[in-house]
Amino acid sequence: MRKLALILICAAAMGGAAQISSPNPAPPVPAHLPGKGLAQHEFMCTGESHDRRIFIVRHGEIVWTYDDPAGKGEISDAVLLSNGNILFAHQFGVGIITPDKKVVWNFDAPAGKEIHTAVPIGSDHVLFVINGDPAVARVVNIVTGVTEREIVLPTRHPSGAHGQFRHVRLTPNGTMMIANTQLNKVVEYDFDGNELWSFPSDAPWGVTPLLNGDMLITDRIGVREITRRGDAVWTFTPSDVPDYRFSTLQQAWRLPNGNTVVSNWVNEWNTKPEERTGTLQALELTPSKEVVWALASWTPPANLGPLTTLQFLDEPSAPENVHFGPIH
Repeated sequence: MRKLALILICAAAMGGAAQISSPNPAPPVPAHLPGKGLAQHEFMCTGESHDRRIFIVRHGEIVWTYDDPAGKGEISDAVLLSNGNILFAHQFGVGIITPDKKVVWNFDAPAGKEIHTAVPIGSDHVLFVINGDPAVARVVNIVTGVTEREIVLPTRHPSGAHGQFRHVRLTPNGTMMIANTQLNKVVEYDFDGNELWSFPSDAPWGVTPLLNGDMLITDRIGVREITRRGDAVWTFTPSDVPDYRFSTLQQAWRLPNGNTVVSNWVNEWNTKPEERTGTLQALELTPSKEVVWALASWTPPANLGPLTTLQFLDEPSAPENVHFGPIH
């Protein structure tokens, strides 16, 4: 029990929410993982790790890599834009880089504060959350540098910046959905900062708005698709697939074919390389929870490292084609 307590403390302190943890020995790694490995999807991915790296995978190979030169912090969120630029939050700031790795916009977190999530709004605006006292969601015009909206977000421990927020997302209706880890709930806000909807959740880490109006919420319980009425219409926990090795679930995405992909993060700060090898980075499930793809790419030349966020590139998309209230 003492060992488990130490694991939970370290995970929370160094970047993980410790949603999934067990004192029992890890299950053996299946001899053959379902799916086509890196060739299953084209995707961009990154994760909270020592190395602060971003990868783009196409045709089963890593075709582009970025190493964050900041030298500290961790990459918690990233978005590949339709013009090829990447917006990413790296704990102590948020920035945009071009395909040739030039920084075209950057904002440094104020002293004592952290930034772990950011999303684009059109081509000229970025929405990001600044953890701290106070915590705020801020919309900045990256062309003029002007802050065009700022909403103060409630927290339980204002001085505990690191564990306040990890992911903010915009809904198709132009509202903002935030997983409030400290207050144990997922909250929807309008442009004026009014709370429109909330759902109780055990240390929520990720929230993904779906086109049907439901939310995919990832927390200590697992992954749940929640309706606006608060009904769980689909659920997943690691116990549903006991043959696979998990550590900490972080986010979930619904693919166009109806399958769901769940990311699983491994804490580099309290594990050894041999302990991480074989642990899943991502898992794709059918609606009936049949595993069709399991990703565990931990060895050269395709060591993706700990994986926090994924963006699927199988079909062209424009993630910046969203709005927050009147801002497009």
